[in-house]
Amino acid sequence: MQMAVVIQPETAKHSHTVIFLHGRDSNAQEFADEFFECEASQPLGQPRTLPDLFPGTRWVFPTAPILHSKRFDTTMSQWFDMWSVENPDERVELQTEGLKQSIAGLAEVIRAEESLVPRENIFLGGISQGFATALSTFFADGQSFAGLIGISSWMPFASIVEDLDSSGAGNARLISAVHKMYSAQYPKKGPSLSLQSTPIFLGHSIDDGVVPIENGKRMRDILVHSLRFDAQLYEYQDGGHWINEPQGVADMVDFLNTNMRKHDNNNARNNVGILVHPM
Repeated sequence: MQMAVVIQPETAKHSHTVIFLHGRDSNAQEFADEFFECEASQPLGQPRTLPDLFPGTRWVFPTAPILHSKRFDTTMSQWFDMWSVENPDERVELQTEGLKQSIAGLAEVIRAEESLVPRENIFLGGISQGFATALSTFFADGQSFAGLIGISSWMPFASIVEDLDSSGAGNARLISAVHKMYSAQYPKKGPSLSLQSTPIFLGHSIDDGVVPIENGKRMRDILVHSLRFDAQLYEYQDGGHWINEPQGVADMVDFLNTNMRKHDNNNARNNVGILVHPM
């Protein structure tokens, strides 16, 4: 995977990391610049960009490789080749190899961040094809995160997951089958029992002219009803193929704050009653 754009905490100790993947035909620097221009609705009269609101967070923006596009017969920045973002089930055979490589590359980024903060303090997200890749990596890796954040996206190989679900397999077997499907060239020992504890934020605008909101609803339904994840889809009237402002940004900020506090409280409870004896 190419070099990532990394924004270090400037005014506070590094406590959390957010890994966020850009969309197709974009790059890490372009996305990071636009992403950090987004503002929440609160607090009034104060800076409201994400770096301002999360001073202890390290932001990591990986860059997608330049791959040949079969449909457009040219090269472009993309996590994997595909025929149509409107209908991700079309020509799915084009997606497999690039997605496998991007899963392996993103897994290396995750491992590097784990050397800096605990896994439970790392959020994984993306927009459009970026979140499709992040979600695939999440299932391939098989371990929990502090949370997932997906904007204007879809679930790769959704029809295969739906077929697995309709076969009547129990939830544990279905999770295991999904893990194996995404981890074809990224072998792991199996999904962790804590995988389903990862909360998932999904945001999608009704007027998205690139990825129809129906794709986001389908992903939500699979995650919630088939795989039993705590996933919530926030729908917005406008925003296009981007993050709705300011409400969509505010909802994402609330999600980050809630799950950062949850893990901070868990760590505090785990430390209660520990006595340190002098040598």
